[in-house]
Amino acid sequence: MNIAASVGPALAPEVANAESIAELRHQAEGCTRCDLYRNATQIVFGEGPGKVEIVVVGEQPGDREDLTGRPFVGPAGNLLDRCLEEAGLDRERCYVTNVVKHFKFTPRGKRRLHAKPNAGEIRRCAWWLGAELNILRPKLIVALGASALYALLGPKVKLTPERGHILYPANRPPVLVTIHPSYLLRIRDEADRDRQHRNFVSDLHKAAEFRPE
Repeated sequence: MNIAASVGPALAPEVANAESIAELRHQAEGCTRCDLYRNATQIVFGEGPGKVEIVVVGEQPGDREDLTGRPFVGPAGNLLDRCLEEAGLDRERCYVTNVVKHFKFTPRGKRRLHAKPNAGEIRRCAWWLGAELNILRPKLIVALGASALYALLGPKVKLTPERGHILYPANRPPVLVTIHPSYLLRIRDEADRDRQHRNFVSDLHKAAEFRPE
């Protein structure tokens, strides 16, 4: 596959006029690029050191993230932390963020159930992700799940066949493809869940050992 021809919307040339993540976050606080801001509590921007080697990209904030304003602090984030530790990858080496910065949900009584962002919402919000990447200039991007992969490399690159591989788009940081930790939380069969957990940790271990060519 010609990865250079499959660059997604987050890696488009248009970028925000900001020199730091703090400045970019401040600009994003009033974002109305799509309609998701109308129901979300607040924007949930990326988090991590100012200089990082690795950017970890998920889909969108969940209920806990929406309430706290911080990424990956809910059940999937806690699982990600444990898997990063098992893989020997210090989270302090990472900047964690999401493609979509506002929580998309369906109300069910007092609960707010995750709703998958559509392609238009991903395209509009990936502009912020592209700006984050232009400021951080990481050595490696870890794409957690199909939405992150779509934003980074476009619709032609599929999760299942590329799972565990590091892809090299032209003139852009390499991208390690793996699942989102929330997938592990949905697996009911214990043996399958353990197997997928080990595979996920193995994928993250590749990020821990990655050295640019």
